[in-house]
Amino acid sequence: MLMKYKRTEIGENVGFTSITDPKFKTAHLSVRFITELSEDTASANVIGTDVLTYSTKSLPTLSLLNEKLSALYGANLTSYSVKKGDSQILGINASYIVNRYAIDGEDIEAEMTSLLIESIFSPNVRDGKFDEESFSITKKELLDRIDSEINNKRGYALARATETAFRGEPAQVMSYGTRKTAESVTAESAYCAYLQLLKTAPVEITYVSPEENTTVMEMFRESFAGIVRESEKVGFNKPSPLKQEVVTESEEFDVRQCKMVMAFKYDCKDKYAVKMLNTVWGETPVSKLFMNVREKLSLCYYCATRINKYKKTVFVDIGVERNNIEKAKAEILHQLDEIRNGNITDNEITSAVLSLDNALTSVGDTPSSYSSWYFDCLCDGEIVTPEECSEKYKSVTKEDIVNAGKSLTLDSVYIMYDKEEQK
Repeated sequence: MLMKYKRTEIGENVGFTSITDPKFKTAHLSVRFITELSEDTASANVIGTDVLTYSTKSLPTLSLLNEKLSALYGANLTSYSVKKGDSQILGINASYIVNRYAIDGEDIEAEMTSLLIESIFSPNVRDGKFDEESFSITKKELLDRIDSEINNKRGYALARATETAFRGEPAQVMSYGTRKTAESVTAESAYCAYLQLLKTAPVEITYVSPEENTTVMEMFRESFAGIVRESEKVGFNKPSPLKQEVVTESEEFDVRQCKMVMAFKYDCKDKYAVKMLNTVWGETPVSKLFMNVREKLSLCYYCATRINKYKKTVFVDIGVERNNIEKAKAEILHQLDEIRNGNITDNEITSAVLSLDNALTSVGDTPSSYSSWYFDCLCDGEIVTPEECSEKYKSVTKEDIVNAGKSLTLDSVYIMYDKEEQK
């Protein structure tokens, strides 16, 4: 295989992963800060890292930064935030063409690496706070994002179900906090939050390119050597404890279609068997839930399962008419029992393997897909190639899937009722 993977510790809890694949014409650099999720700091952390991609000390406006990126053949500098289990991941990404495709022989890689390093270590700061213009843009974008996700009722239902399932744990918090916490962030508090991340958060840098370039790693090593770090350890795999009794929470909204999300927790240690179980049960259009709850019995508009592997929880979410909620819930549990009883066909197992294998084949199509895959592997504590992962799925037996199914227990249910049907 042509792809090469190597990870090196270059500082106090700072890892540098190099992934090379000669087929690429572009490179991708990602710097990820990892911290425990907290409602008190989530919004400030997001804004504090987002603002880094809007201006720097030497490029103090967004227009100047964009001019610089355009001159580097349309390079990109972006940010994002997600949560994994109880942790908040704050990433800054740089994507650009590799040097050999530069028309006039420019050193695109050195310039983009320098720009990314400048955004991290020399942000646009004055009098102990971020530049007000850049800060205002990022704060407004976060507030708009929060509002848009509240208006997405399926996403909102999943968020509320997550909060119910993980109440009292960091994982109950959204990756960006709440509208209230976002509104309270100031240019000064965002900068303070960022400095705290720079000082204490574990950092993972991923560099994907067609050929190895140790200069990039050394530039980051030197930059991090220049700051004092007291890094804290952050773990990902913290299973959520099962509630003593099933908790059901509900709300009413002005919607035409009810939503229901059921959270099942499990203690199965075979993550490949759990993934196969999830795929057979409800992840694909040929899964048991889709074929029976939706197609055969017409009890819902959509029906899907998803795994939070870090919290060892499977969520089942459906769009459903009010009078079909209990029928749908019963059928969802019945289809899980079918799996527990071994009523799984060879075709269902084959279809699950093919579905998972198809998803794995796209890893490596782009530099960013490699970056995401191997960072996820690092979080999982197991570095495997997509090909090795595919073989592990193929080795899962029917008995393994049955045992995984037996480990699932209903923990909580969230229901979004429609006001129109209320009499």
